[in-house]
Amino acid sequence: MSSEPVSASSTSRTALVRACHPGPTLAVTVLVALLSVALDLDLATGILVTTAVFTGQLTIGWSNDLIDAARDRAVAREDKPLARGELSQALVRRAIGVAGVACVVLSFLCGWRSALVHLFLGVGSGWAYNLGLKRTAWSALPYAVAFGVLPAVVSLSLPARGWPPVWMMATGAVLGVGAHLLNALPDLADDAATGVRGLPQRLGAGRVRVIAAAVLLAGSVVATFGPGGVVPAGAWVGLAACVLLALFAVLGRGKGPFVAAIGIALIDVAVLVLR
Repeated sequence: MSSEPVSASSTSRTALVRACHPGPTLAVTVLVALLSVALDLDLATGILVTTAVFTGQLTIGWSNDLIDAARDRAVAREDKPLARGELSQALVRRAIGVAGVACVVLSFLCGWRSALVHLFLGVGSGWAYNLGLKRTAWSALPYAVAFGVLPAVVSLSLPARGWPPVWMMATGAVLGVGAHLLNALPDLADDAATGVRGLPQRLGAGRVRVIAAAVLLAGSVVATFGPGGVVPAGAWVGLAACVLLALFAVLGRGKGPFVAAIGIALIDVAVLVLR
């Protein structure tokens, strides 16, 4: 019994999805959706701002693989379809162009204040990282800025709303730094072989694990106590879960620590919804 061959276009679409860094892209999109609930956006505005952030993340993920294609080929990265020749650079460029136009249009539909923050500080930080900051001691800065302004992108999408509380943006910033450190952890050897000397590479694996866990827990503490008032039982449970995930980030291997970082971020935003 024979099966129908998979078409080239279907294969390219699958490779394109894999090249957009689907894990981080989906995680950030879910974070924004939860923030929309936490900040009490109406359904239409929440969907609009979440979709705008999603398209921005697509451009960041695809541009990362496009810029790093030669470096990824040099270290034979098996998880990079562009470096493996499964995807053409022309197709990736077109995808970036389409997603970029959609991101700009959707962002401005959320209001010019939200759009400027999202495009220049959010998406702009991601591109700055891809274009060179990842190779410097300042590699964590784009993550801190991009994650830190996510609550503002959501809050400013309503004309009557201003900037979110400082503690909320601080939570996002420290979560971004922790995510950057743990995301780089599995690739430290490949980065060293290709001359990438960002903050995680300079710290080394041992210190990265401990510092990232401490930073992530600091964000969880701010998310739990930042709103003030009585802390509900659910928030205490969330904080305890974050402690366990931080411990796993220290002891885990492979992509496990980064998954733990995303888990902590999602719990922190869920705590914001609860509060």
